[in-house]
Amino acid sequence: MSNKNLIIDAYTDERSSALLYETMAEVEKDPRIADVYRRIAGTEMRHAQKWAERAKEAGITLEEFKPSGRTRTLVWLGKRFGPAMILPAIQSMEQTGTAAYAQMEQTMGMAAEEQSHSRLLNVVTRTVRGGVDGAVLMQLEGRHRFTGGNALRAAVMGANDGLVSNLSLVMGVAGATLAGSGVLIAGIAGLLAGSISMSLGEWLSVQSSRELYENQLKTEAEEIESAPEEEAEELALIYEARGLSPETAHNLASQILTNKDTALDTLAREELGIDPTELGGSAWEAAITSFVLFALGAIIPVAPFIFTSGMPAVFISIGLSALGLFGLGAAITLFTGKPVWKSGLRMVVFGLLAAAVTFGIGRLIGVSVS
Repeated sequence: MSNKNLIIDAYTDERSSALLYETMAEVEKDPRIADVYRRIAGTEMRHAQKWAERAKEAGITLEEFKPSGRTRTLVWLGKRFGPAMILPAIQSMEQTGTAAYAQMEQTMGMAAEEQSHSRLLNVVTRTVRGGVDGAVLMQLEGRHRFTGGNALRAAVMGANDGLVSNLSLVMGVAGATLAGSGVLIAGIAGLLAGSISMSLGEWLSVQSSRELYENQLKTEAEEIESAPEEEAEELALIYEARGLSPETAHNLASQILTNKDTALDTLAREELGIDPTELGGSAWEAAITSFVLFALGAIIPVAPFIFTSGMPAVFISIGLSALGLFGLGAAITLFTGKPVWKSGLRMVVFGLLAAAVTFGIGRLIGVSVS
């Protein structure tokens, strides 16, 4: 794309964004949120003015701004159905604008502001009359994360995955070989393969999240260093969206930004929802925990074949697995509040049904091969 087209497109995009934010400010019923939209619209207009000045310096004549059909449609939808109708589209536009600016040279500091708008919209989209929704506040403030509950839920689900998957595998092989010696080998192989796969996947997931958080923190630190006024304005807008008065929000934001170390910690929590001291937890701890939990569940249907064989081992395996499934179903009621017997029996039925299907398929394959 030529430099001329780039400038014209950037100018048009900023004017379109400003028009959409002004539209949302007009129809927003909460005056605090409306003021946030209005001020973002002002920022977008300043961006457009910068592009207009750059066009003038390059000898480019800008035509009178005319909203595109898409922009006019979004304006109509916003006026007809309210800001919530067009917020997702505007969020997408902000993310696209951030990516585009990141690839440009001499964007005059606008890339950081576009990124700030995108993050701010993530807060505003979940804002309710009278302040921010409680769940959002808890995430932003880094409190009440229900760490214990999440750990217990992960333990139950990890053990359940191991039990159900290995029970199905063991029953399938047992059906094919009439509970021959290969069942034990297949069960142990399934236990190890599943545990390793689960732990590797968990390690990659947590490590990737940590690296993403570290990069975001680095970017935030650079923004604090290069544009502290913009960061203070952004933080003040978040506090205003929560319900603070503009004066109080600005005073609080300015005070926080006076100390760069505490400013980074605060902005990480408020804007990004990141706890800088944790960064999502330890990848190795998550991997080891996932391995152990999966293995604990997977060993239940295999254990009888260590001490016995044939159909007696199959029946013992089914009995132990049914008890394990019932216990896991009962543990889930800690989160759902449902009756223990109902949740436990449901888990038993689903688990044994899966085992019956694989046993039947194994039996058919075994007979066919024979």
